[in-house]
Parts: sequence; C-alpha cells; structure tokens
Amino acid sequence: MLQSALTFIESNTIIRSQNEQMIVATQTGGSKTAGTRRGKRHSTAPGMPRGASRSEEDTMTSANPTTADVILHIGAGSFHRAHQAWYLHKLIESGDTQWSLTVGNIRGDMNAVLEALAAQNGTYTLETVTPQGERKYETIRSIKKVVPWAADLDALIAAGAAPECKIVSFTVTEGGYYLDEHHKLDRANPDLAADLKGARTTIYGALAAILDARMKQNAGKVTLQNCDNLRSNGDRFKAGMLEFLQLRGETALRDWMIANTSCPNAMVDRITPRPTPDVRERVLAATGFDDKAPVMGEAFIQWVIEDAFIAGRPAWEKVGAEMVDSVHPYEEAKIRILNATHSCIAWAGTLVGYQYIHEGTQDAEIRAIADDYVTQDVIPSLSPSPIDLAKYRDVVLDRFVNPYIQDTNQRVAADGFSKIPGFIAPTLRECFARKADPDATAMLPALFFRFLERWHEGKLPYAYQDGVMDAATAHAFFEAADPVKAFVADKLLWGSLAQSADLERVLRAALGRVDAWLAKRG
Repeated sequence: MLQSALTFIESNTIIRSQNEQMIVATQTGGSKTAGTRRGKRHSTAPGMPRGASRSEEDTMTSANPTTADVILHIGAGSFHRAHQAWYLHKLIESGDTQWSLTVGNIRGDMNAVLEALAAQNGTYTLETVTPQGERKYETIRSIKKVVPWAADLDALIAAGAAPECKIVSFTVTEGGYYLDEHHKLDRANPDLAADLKGARTTIYGALAAILDARMKQNAGKVTLQNCDNLRSNGDRFKAGMLEFLQLRGETALRDWMIANTSCPNAMVDRITPRPTPDVRERVLAATGFDDKAPVMGEAFIQWVIEDAFIAGRPAWEKVGAEMVDSVHPYEEAKIRILNATHSCIAWAGTLVGYQYIHEGTQDAEIRAIADDYVTQDVIPSLSPSPIDLAKYRDVVLDRFVNPYIQDTNQRVAADGFSKIPGFIAPTLRECFARKADPDATAMLPALFFRFLERWHEGKLPYAYQDGVMDAATAHAFFEAADPVKAFVADKLLWGSLAQSADLERVLRAALGRVDAWLAKRG
C-alpha cells in the first residue's frame, strides 16, 4: 500500500531500538559535547569498536549461528553502508538475526575499503548529522563477511551462488546499466561489449556468472535487488539482464532467470558524501575507535521497496522501510525533485565559485532557480500525486542547506551525461507534450552547458568525472560552429529530443538568462 505523504516527508526521524548503543555529539558553533552511551559496556579486544563484545567479535567474520539467510551486496561503497546496511543493522539490533550481509565489489577501485572492513571484521562507524549540527555515531555490525576482490570475481560468484544467499543486491550508478533512452543495452560501450564476449566487468557479466552457478548447483531462487537511483530500477535492470543473456545466446540461463528471480523496484534516499579524513578524526574523538572505514551521512533516511521478493526477505518494515505495491510516485518525486535540484545547485554553485552544496543552496538566487524548476514544471508534470510535492520540495532544499554534511559540488556535479537524460529530460518532454514551455527546467541543462564549457577550457576548479561521457564528443560541442546546436543534437543526452527545435529554442533563451546572471555575479 502507498503510505501517506506525511511518512514520505517526515521520515527524517530515524527509528532507534531501545537497546541501541550510540554516542551522541552535539556541535554548536565551534563547541562539541559528548553525550553518554546507552546500554551495557563490554570489554573490547584491540582494534574493535567500543561496544562490541568478545562474543560478537568471535562471530564477526563468519555466519552467526542464528543467521540462516544472506544478502550479498555488490558495491560496498559509502551509500550502501550508510543505507541498506544500516537498516539491516537496526533489524539485527531488534533481535531479528535471520539475515546477514556479505559485501564485495566488481572492480578493484575500492580495495582499501574492503581491506579495512575485513581487518575490522565487517564493523565500521556511521556518523550522521542533522542540519542543527547534532552528530551521532553508531557501530554498524550487519556485515558478516567481506569478499576480497580478485579480477576473476570467483569468490564473489561463489558467495552469490551459495544456497543461503537469498538476495543479491547492488548499488550501480545510472551509467553503469548501459541503457539508452529506449532502455536497451548500449552494445557499443567497450565494457559491455567485453562482457557480451564473456568478461565480468559490469553488473551484467558478474550476475550472469552468479546466476549460471546457481542454476548449475541448483542453489534455488534469488531476488536481485537494486539500491540506486535508476528510474524503475528493478524493471529496467531485469529487461537489460534478460537482453544481455539473449545477446550472449544463453537461452537456458535466461529461462532460468525468468522462473527463479524477482527484481523489485525501490527508491533509496540518504545524502552520503565521500568520507574525508576529518570523519575518521571525529569518530576517533567521539568513540575512541580508530576506524579505517567510517562513513557519514545526513540524519534523514528513506527506503521505499516494492514487495516482490521471490526467496524471502528481512522484515524491513519493522525498521522504517516502506513496503509498497508501487514505488513510482516516490521515485519520480525523488529523482526529479531531489536528484535534479542537487545537480542544478552543484553546477550553478561551481560556476560562481562555491565548493559545497550548502553554500549554493543558501544563495537565494541559486535556490530560486531550483525552486522555480520544481514549482513551475515538475509539480504540474507529476500531479496528481499521493505526495505533497510542494512540501517535499521545501524539505529537500532544507536538507541541502545542512552545512555539516560538507557535500562537495565536485561529487554532486559528476555524471551529467547520465543525469540530463535520467533526471531532467523527462520533465522537458512532458512540458512540451502539454504545450508548455519548460523555461524553468531549461535552466538546468543551460547551467550544465556552461559548466561543461569550463571543463572543455580547463577552467573547472576540480576534475570532472563522468562515467558515460565520451570526452572527444563533449570537446567537439565547443569546437563546432554552433556549440548549442551540437549540444542539442547529442542523442546520448537527449534521446528523442535530440535536434528538437523546441529544445534548442528554450535552451538558447535559458543560456541568455544564465549568462546575464553570471555577468552580474562577476
């Protein structure tokens, strides 16, 4: 059932169990006071967080005797550890120890994190901070096994093929699904092309190997669960995975997947910046534990999940997740309001010299650009909705103001070539369809155009990262006789809107407004 808009808007009050052990630090101005720890104190072995008993340490790297079912999560980055792992931790804390987490990665770019987690027996500290500066620290203990990375992924595949593994979940960037605007695989991508020939460098290649092993070993049904920002993520991933198997000629495995897996859609939300060295320093000061793999995020958290699990699931609803029949209104609101305005503020803030998201959101002119986009174009496009969209807009922008998150424009500005088609173009299309000029929405790609132009000129204050952008193509926009026309013609960015006269018209007008604004700002 769809839950009320009130739940959606006000879920920033984090559920806590009565026996929770937590350190609370409140920071006001420059002062910081440490609160008291609730719950029993335990003797702790060297290298373990305070609050972990020896009995907990002894079982940390192997399955707990009372744990029957396992979730393998692929992508052990900050977001997963601040979000899904936190939910399972709360469930375990409540006394429900049926499930545990195994984590691993497809690529070797996070080996330091995996090694740190393994050395800490899967435990780590989560720091959360409210807009008022209240910091809280929790030792998360839901990860029971860390899979070391190896290029052949054999250990990861073995973990996913184990009969006790009932859910394989994953966090993938939008571009990591290699889908075009028609939700078909981009077969020209070199990584995907390699996997179609048998490699294991993408989510499709890795999961194909896991599913093949499960089929051959008769390991049973398994849920494949997305935990990321792809719209209709379960449906689109499933379609992409089935297409992948078809293109590889693996008919039997494709049929097995159809009969033995489910792919629930989900919407996830918690702002989680990349950890900086000061997070580790604060964790040490507050807890006495020198955590090599801490994470930090805002206090707000939300998870809306389609209740479609083929092999059982944790009782997520007991710890605040919303189990629903359809996530569509939630994910559309989140993607178009939160994700798109986040990018808008990052691009605009970078152009006027800000480093952090909160600085841009506190700038009345930048906030007005984001507010107008939602108010004038998104709300009419998404109405009617079970969600109070205007209230959600205000809550989102207020979350971005949080100065203690220290979320960088560099992080949020990344991957524009995925964000334009995924977060912004749908509103443009819908406005054009109802004969309304999306002037407010056009400001977002106009900001990105000027941002990208600075990248082309080598004038950005940081390295721009984009997983799907072809650098030569992007540079060519600004070397063309008419850069705007070249930009509008790009099918990766615009899909069916590419070369649209209406898009070109509103974008040129928006660029005029952006240029006037930048000139005024000096």
